[in-house]
Amino acid sequence: MDGNTTLVAGILGLLEGLTEFIPVSSTGHLLLAGHFLGFESAGKTFEVVIQLGAVLAVLGVYSARLWAVFSTAGHDPQSRRFILAILLAFLPAVVIGVMAHGFIKDVLFETPKLIAIMLILGGVVLLVVDRLPLVVRHEQAEEFPLGMAVAIGFIQCLAMIPGVSRSGATIVGALALGASKRAAAEFSFFLSMPTMAGAFAYDLYKNRDVLDSSAMGEIAVGFVAAFVAGILVVRWLLGYVSKHGYALFGWWRIIVGGLALAALQMGF
Repeated sequence: MDGNTTLVAGILGLLEGLTEFIPVSSTGHLLLAGHFLGFESAGKTFEVVIQLGAVLAVLGVYSARLWAVFSTAGHDPQSRRFILAILLAFLPAVVIGVMAHGFIKDVLFETPKLIAIMLILGGVVLLVVDRLPLVVRHEQAEEFPLGMAVAIGFIQCLAMIPGVSRSGATIVGALALGASKRAAAEFSFFLSMPTMAGAFAYDLYKNRDVLDSSAMGEIAVGFVAAFVAGILVVRWLLGYVSKHGYALFGWWRIIVGGLALAALQMGF
């Protein structure tokens, strides 16, 4: 792995950590950045595997809260229900992700124009939802009804289209179903752990034959960068959205998508 590749892998890792938990589509940003930087990974595995760094970041930030949930699950019905809610929300991504894995990686991941368009459309949706006078019925992520969790799980599957944003889909879905802005972000954090860990494990298995020592070096650099950046973002995000909402991220998506679309139209 040469110095230039190391630098690009580090940049992409930082981009992953900075964008994974905010509703701007980390995968869309990674794929567009990789396209314009000329970065190619075998089977697009780099873009999926470095997400594990971001998973460990949110796991570290929420370790005490997770321990409280699992350690009390034996005698606390609310803890058991929350664990079940996350598992139910995760299930649709498992089924649809396995069934559509080849199409997602071979077609959707290879279409930069689609990614740019989805960034723009998602930005518009985020701006509209952020301004709607939605009725808040759920202030705590741990108290989401099971049916609501399942609905959020199906909505999350829209993020299999790169540019939609996993966190964006789950946050918008939760907001529309009556969650507060903070609770929507927190549920998205918790759901990201099994979803991204599952995607990592499955993608690693599917691409085990095309990974070599060079690819592992790139992944290691990106993994560490994603972990560090992810911790910073998770600690910052909840306080920001509680006060300011999600409009900033909607405008960011529209600007990035518009610039990418213009660059693609000019042949870059």
